[in-house]
Amino acid sequence: ALQKWVNREISNFDYLIQLNTMAGRTYNDLAQYPVFPWILRDYTSEELDLNNPAVFRDLSKPIGVVNEKNAKAVEEKYEFEHCYNFEDPLGMIDKFHYGTHYSNAAGVMHYLIRVEPFTTLHIQLQSGRFDCADRQFHSIPATWQALMDNPNDVKELIPEFFYFPEFLENQNGFNLGQLQISKEVVNDVVLPKWAHSPEDFIYKHRKALESEYVSAHLHEWIDLIFGYKQRGPAAVEALNVFY
Repeated sequence: ALQKWVNREISNFDYLIQLNTMAGRTYNDLAQYPVFPWILRDYTSEELDLNNPAVFRDLSKPIGVVNEKNAKAVEEKYEFEHCYNFEDPLGMIDKFHYGTHYSNAAGVMHYLIRVEPFTTLHIQLQSGRFDCADRQFHSIPATWQALMDNPNDVKELIPEFFYFPEFLENQNGFNLGQLQISKEVVNDVVLPKWAHSPEDFIYKHRKALESEYVSAHLHEWIDLIFGYKQRGPAAVEALNVFY
């Protein structure tokens, strides 16, 4: 698979799917769901220029520290958290940078809340009702901004962001509530300005995934998620240690 990918006989998308499968990830288990990277950082421009490296996320860094401002807090947490960790008074738990994970069942349901069976699973998780609207997945630009502002939110993406426009539409007409401050009703997912429809978003996002920039840097993210930077000294140095 690696050789085929290097020779460009398979796409970046196909290679990531194969890596996920070899790592034991599967669509049949929400706790081990396939994980894909955030690849863009520009969700506000009118046009998306894939020839401009500045529109892409830095794939060499975990999503929690793509924003430089978060790196210090994350490093301090690793150094000092264990000193006053109430869950671990005996100090048995290894030190970590992130108390949550880049891929988990709740995160999958969060992204796929508008399509079954994930809607029902989400409602079951939330004791029989939808979670409050402000915590729903309601906007791609806002989700990215939250990641940049909050080092505790470290969710990567799921493969659907690259082929499944339906998950961005509230085709079933679910009542997802309204946002507290703006009173805006949560319905279809708000798209970046450069996407004119869910289909257009998927088309451009997939094109971004297969771009020259991502092809040249994807291995850096693979090192973090599937490779040698998952644990040990390389993980500590890369700020990539999870609880």
